[in-house]
Amino acid sequence: MRQDAIVGALLGTVVGDALGLPREGLSPRRARRMFGGAPLRHRFFLGRGVGSDDTEHACMVAQALLAASESPEHFARNLAWRLRGWLIGLPAGVGWATLRATVKLWLGFPPSHSGVVSAGNGPAMRAPLLGVCFAEQPERLEAFVRASSRMTHRDARAEQGALAVALAAAHGARRGPSGVDAEEMMREWAARIDEPLLREALVRLRAAWERGATVPEFAAELGLADGVSGYVMHTVPVVLYTWLRHGTDFQRAVEEIILLGGDSDTTGAIVGALVGATTGAGAIPPAWLETLAEWPRSMKWLRRLGDRLAARFAGPGTLAAPGALPLFWPALLPRNLAVLGIVLAHGLRRLLPPY
Repeated sequence: MRQDAIVGALLGTVVGDALGLPREGLSPRRARRMFGGAPLRHRFFLGRGVGSDDTEHACMVAQALLAASESPEHFARNLAWRLRGWLIGLPAGVGWATLRATVKLWLGFPPSHSGVVSAGNGPAMRAPLLGVCFAEQPERLEAFVRASSRMTHRDARAEQGALAVALAAAHGARRGPSGVDAEEMMREWAARIDEPLLREALVRLRAAWERGATVPEFAAELGLADGVSGYVMHTVPVVLYTWLRHGTDFQRAVEEIILLGGDSDTTGAIVGALVGATTGAGAIPPAWLETLAEWPRSMKWLRRLGDRLAARFAGPGTLAAPGALPLFWPALLPRNLAVLGIVLAHGLRRLLPPY
């Protein structure tokens, strides 16, 4: 079960990320006019999809857990070096807060002091895999989420938003295909989340759940009818609500969150990870996996990464499992430059109709 949840979270991340990437930053109306509505298909380049920074961060978390899961401090140091290397590979998408924090890491700041004051959703996109791996260890889960979050974002809202996402992933991994227990989940959020604004958002989430509001209706209630922003107090409540409503229907969950517009690659990636962790990789539509054009982080490589991570967290006595999975890193720079060129082409395309 843990293996299926981990692989499902990884593959769900890249699928949601890739489907949302061409629509990133667009309003729901403009995105529909340019790319159509459901059913979604990959539209990044010639009917293919690729992941962005959301996928890359999930993979870095997995590799850091494989290399240094003994303590949050060791994990943070390993992840910090991976972030440094990731930045010099010229990734096509870098959040402003994550960029500043990674530059601080290069300047010699330790991971515990490299974060900047920002309530962006960077920590939330790194959180699902932590939730799955530490699903049965709530104290360790909170410590690892804190280490991951504060490396880039020192704002309590970002950290608590990431914790709420990690708790959801842990719940999904424990429940499996039987589905989400919404009441149990909301009680856990109420007990573990203490940031006032997020607690208020979760109260609104509960009220919307009890009256049966749709995902678009809940987003509109939060003032997000024109798209979900990268502010964690917008991203996290909407992705959590989408997962609660459609936690066993991967396609519907990912399509509904992406069609809301805005930061659609990140919202798609997080929802994909949460539903993938709940239902397993087998629930992801094969057509969405087969039309991904990721390399060197290919689908085969991602499955191997998930299998290795599952072996590491299979139970007592597994810390001697193999370390980080080798990756053909010389391919990353040309890959990122090619993706950057296509992203720029998408930007130019947006200057043209339909508006």
